[in-house]
Amino acid sequence: MKKIVFVVIGCLFFSMAFSQESSSSTTSNNKVNFTNRSGDHFMLQLSSDHLAGMPDSISSHQKGLSRGFNAYVMLNKPFKGAPKLSLGIGVGISTSNIYFKKMEVDVKAAPGLLPFIAEDSANHFKKYKLALSYLQVPLEFRYTSNPNNPNKSFKAALGVKVGTLVNVHNKGKNLQNASGTTLNGYLVKENSKRFFNSTDFMATARFGYGIVSLFGSYQLNRLLKDGAGPNLKLYQVGITLSGL
Repeated sequence: MKKIVFVVIGCLFFSMAFSQESSSSTTSNNKVNFTNRSGDHFMLQLSSDHLAGMPDSISSHQKGLSRGFNAYVMLNKPFKGAPKLSLGIGVGISTSNIYFKKMEVDVKAAPGLLPFIAEDSANHFKKYKLALSYLQVPLEFRYTSNPNNPNKSFKAALGVKVGTLVNVHNKGKNLQNASGTTLNGYLVKENSKRFFNSTDFMATARFGYGIVSLFGSYQLNRLLKDGAGPNLKLYQVGITLSGL
């Protein structure tokens, strides 16, 4: 909770700094015009999620479409003398769901290596996932071909996201035996952030037209703590809906 409060307060300080610059921009030679305009103040993202750096013993047990959802509230600050360029900064949430088949990710295990337990010849859950949630601060350097009408404009953005880990849990549903026969329809959910880095750093890119764009993000630091497992890095590829 303290980490969440810290990030939110940091965003408020950024907002206050932008507002103060706005009041002085008419009396100085500041290169940035801090007059607000419409331009992607809200962003919703649907993604296909992946873990780079997985050994074959883990990647062979991935199942279906792992997916994520991100939502951000942004400030858009155009550059004076270059209205097609702007800076975007905001705050939001990012979630990822990585699905596995016949494998358990034991986030509640004793400290050490995070166990990825293959269950090809044992009881296993029909549906199983590892879920991660972050509170993030995104920063984008943006280009808009028609800043007066961004909903009919080509858009491109490069940036970074810094986040704090809010929750990690696994979730299994419908226990089966090795032959696939259902033994029990119950659900198991375990929560622990023990093995995971508390902060994430991601490089981002967006390209599109109007309110729809394609985006990608790639984690720059390790997903797991040093010594907790392979050098996994989360990346997302998907669609952004933006506006206002």
